[in-house]
Amino acid sequence: MDKILEAVVMSSYPNNVKQGLVRRVIEASKQPMDSEQCWSMLELCTKLYLVGDTKYKREIGKEVLEVYGHYHPEEFEEFFNVRFLLSLLQEGYGPLGKRSHYVLDYIQLGLQFVLESPSANSIFSLLRIEVLRKVCERPGPKQCAKISKLLSQHPQCIPTGKHQVLFCQQLIRCIGQFQCVSEGEEDIMEFLEHVNKVSGLLQRIWRTQTSAILPSLKELFTIISSTEEQEAPSNALASVVQFVPLELMDGVIRNLTNDDSISDVQMMMAIGRMIDWVSWPLGKNIDKWIIALLKGLAAVKKFSILIEVTLSKIEKVFSKLLYPIVREGALSVLQYMLLSFQHSHEAFHLLLPHIPRLVASLKKEDSNSATSSLEQLAELIHCMFFRFSGFPDLYEPVLEAIKALPIPNEDRIKHLLGQNAWTSQKNELACFYPRLASKSETGKIGLINLGNTCYMNSIIQSLFMASDFRHSVLNLTEGNSQPLMTKLQWLFAFLEHSQRPAISPESFLSASWPPWFTPGAQQDCSEYLKYLLDRLHEEEKTGKRIYQKLKESSLMSQAVEHHYLNKTLIEKMFGGKMMTKIRCLKCLNVSSREEAFTDLSLAFPPPDRHIHGPGSASVLPVEEIGPQFIEPPENPNQVMGSPWVRRKPPVSGDLPAQPVPVETLGFQEAGEPSDPLSRDAVGAESTKDTILASGEQASAPKDSRSVPDLINYFLSPERLTAENKYHCEKCASLQDAEKVAELTEGPHYLILTLLRFSFDPRTMKRKKILDNVSIPVVLKLPVLVSSEENEAVWRHGKGRGGPGSSFVSVVYDLCSVVVHSGISSESGHYYCYSRECTDAVPHGQPRDGAPKPASDKQLDFAIQWYLFNDTRVSFSSFESVSNVTSFFPKDTAYVLFYRQRPGTQSCPLHEAAAEASHLHGEPSLNKDLMEAISKDNILYLQEQEKEARNRAAYISALPKSPLWWRDFDRDKDDDSSSGGCSPAAGGGGSGSFHGLVF
Repeated sequence: MDKILEAVVMSSYPNNVKQGLVRRVIEASKQPMDSEQCWSMLELCTKLYLVGDTKYKREIGKEVLEVYGHYHPEEFEEFFNVRFLLSLLQEGYGPLGKRSHYVLDYIQLGLQFVLESPSANSIFSLLRIEVLRKVCERPGPKQCAKISKLLSQHPQCIPTGKHQVLFCQQLIRCIGQFQCVSEGEEDIMEFLEHVNKVSGLLQRIWRTQTSAILPSLKELFTIISSTEEQEAPSNALASVVQFVPLELMDGVIRNLTNDDSISDVQMMMAIGRMIDWVSWPLGKNIDKWIIALLKGLAAVKKFSILIEVTLSKIEKVFSKLLYPIVREGALSVLQYMLLSFQHSHEAFHLLLPHIPRLVASLKKEDSNSATSSLEQLAELIHCMFFRFSGFPDLYEPVLEAIKALPIPNEDRIKHLLGQNAWTSQKNELACFYPRLASKSETGKIGLINLGNTCYMNSIIQSLFMASDFRHSVLNLTEGNSQPLMTKLQWLFAFLEHSQRPAISPESFLSASWPPWFTPGAQQDCSEYLKYLLDRLHEEEKTGKRIYQKLKESSLMSQAVEHHYLNKTLIEKMFGGKMMTKIRCLKCLNVSSREEAFTDLSLAFPPPDRHIHGPGSASVLPVEEIGPQFIEPPENPNQVMGSPWVRRKPPVSGDLPAQPVPVETLGFQEAGEPSDPLSRDAVGAESTKDTILASGEQASAPKDSRSVPDLINYFLSPERLTAENKYHCEKCASLQDAEKVAELTEGPHYLILTLLRFSFDPRTMKRKKILDNVSIPVVLKLPVLVSSEENEAVWRHGKGRGGPGSSFVSVVYDLCSVVVHSGISSESGHYYCYSRECTDAVPHGQPRDGAPKPASDKQLDFAIQWYLFNDTRVSFSSFESVSNVTSFFPKDTAYVLFYRQRPGTQSCPLHEAAAEASHLHGEPSLNKDLMEAISKDNILYLQEQEKEARNRAAYISALPKSPLWWRDFDRDKDDDSSSGGCSPAAGGGGSGSFHGLVF
């Protein structure tokens, strides 16, 4: 019969004819026959099944074997013996070099017929040994899947005892070497099926023998932490982790992170490879294990590992959000990585270029998964905006991309940031501030945040960029007996000459710290600035002399020179004077008091007060003129009469008769009058309306506030009535009165503080006024000059009016804006925009008297703006300064620095100060300071060299990843296609799918 079957199978008959003949042979095989005939048929069928060259032959062999197993069990058991199976497993079947791949399938097929036979136990014992030997030979995924199928169907063949643990470990080793060599979708799906069968076997073993789990996991960690492997372990190892019971997670992670035998390099290698597992499409709970290990490392303060791994892997994790099949796990890992990385903006900023493209791709996908992920991503981004504010130029494209998505409230943001931080002790991360590779491309140097000290950093950078003040500080002599000023000199010198990307202001912070400030808490930068300037002023004033580098002009009278020499540096640079006058409305007597100031605090008008309204005529109305269209006036100092007409007749000792309008130079359209001061005044109301009308041509919205509005409100008359009545000495009683302030001496640097923080009696807290305030780049202020000063100005041809007490118009250029980001003075973040305003004198122009300024366009747009945000310094623009609140409503201008434009001084001593600032040139530092800077620069280079070596060791330990950015490039390329294989479409084109997993 075997000859007949063989002849039929080998014949050239059509398959349907063969099938009919085979049916007859099979039916005949069910009849009783002798043992020899059975053996012959079993040998033939074994040959057909194991080495048949077609699927048809193998199926016939299988079918006949099953018939003999059922109908001739004794002969089958005798044929299917231990010796035969051992030969099959060890030597194979078929000609040398073409051994059959179906041995395991054959054994699995035959086992079902010998389970109850006396030889079954011997066969099981043999298979327990042989499958262990097989996996030690590292078979590929297909053979491992066959072993798993065999053992899953016949668990009696699973190794037991120590051999079982060894078998699990060796099977994990096999999985670690699995590779899918084909990029065809069918091959990939087959590969994934094989991996699932193998990992499913491990799950089956672990369920019945939990003692094998921990040794298996130890082997897994050994594989992924190895630094000696030539090739990275397969991501298929992710399939193993998904079957580890979650209740074991805490113990496993605790043991790993506290094991002193595991080096940092090994741990970093392991967590890096685990993070790569987010691309495994069929895994469950993988994200939970990755996050648990990251948290475990944070618990034992392994911050170096966490930083390196996060920065090297976060972009790859982010790229996996493109793929719906792994999106949920990747997003969980991304959320933890970003929300825990709170000591620096580096990780978040790595993602900024990719966010708009990902958002566009998810919107295009338009699935429930994409919509949910978009909302979670937007929440995550807003958390990062909140934590790392002060980068408006970088954030604008991202904000534009997510503008239509929900914005979380501040409580939600604080909750997310609070529960995910690596540590609540910020000083534990102090040594990681900052992780900077090189100096900013701007050439400027940042300041390290020492724990909510951004308020100080912003003020220091603003003062440093005030070039006249900086030069004066750097020119101080060694023996000036001013310890705080000396520390400021050292800080400025390092900011000027250090090679570091950022320096620590720790020494200056401890010296300038207001005693009522709480360490580690956010503070009011305006309060700090006032305290600092007052300390510096008092230090010099009380006898600790400062070397005077500003040379006096020979035009000065002795009295003026004596007055100038008696001024401190703070008074010379930031000091101004203001006359406060109060007029009794009954007797019209005027009392006055002159006060010095270093800044003007500008309150916001009440909401019901309309600055531009016809009923709110200010004493000193303000307007804006566009700097790009301004031509230099013939005489910069214009002493003029005021367009303001009194409603009451003047009396002896009354307010000055001729105030000049305050102006700010904002933006105008071409063709508009560029000098509003030349307009004719026809009375209080008409003049005010005319001037303010041109101010409304600025780019600010009609209802928004502007700095001119706040100055108008500050300088406008204030009625003292009811509980605020004024005690008139002449009337000897409380009377209604009118109070007005006038500037009598304009500071060299004008500091304006916008009083944004007010006390809310309902909540008993200070709240922030978030109104957008437009900031003019050029500002004109009227300064009241005395008869003598007015005469001197007029005599030198700098005024249009004749001698007599009047106002002179002083022009200021914007040079710094300190921005507060947040909604409370006790929280948030400070950063500043600055530019270095200097006297723009054309090359070769002689300095006869005050220098002639360059054109306004030169002054206002040729000077580079910078953005200082703690350690980070970047190029910026006035456009960014103007628009920051429009894009980020909680980021509002708070403190403004203006520099008096040369040639517009109201007093000869200011002209002398300006001239001296030209003469001193670049400051020469004292010997000790130069040596300290030189030594620190050498030390920094040595630190860089050492860090580079250490970092190289860390980076070389990190697993090499595929080119993650191809995910984004591929997505971009797919934008124009309409196929369903792009990641955005949620399809699974073979190329993209292979790139995802492998």
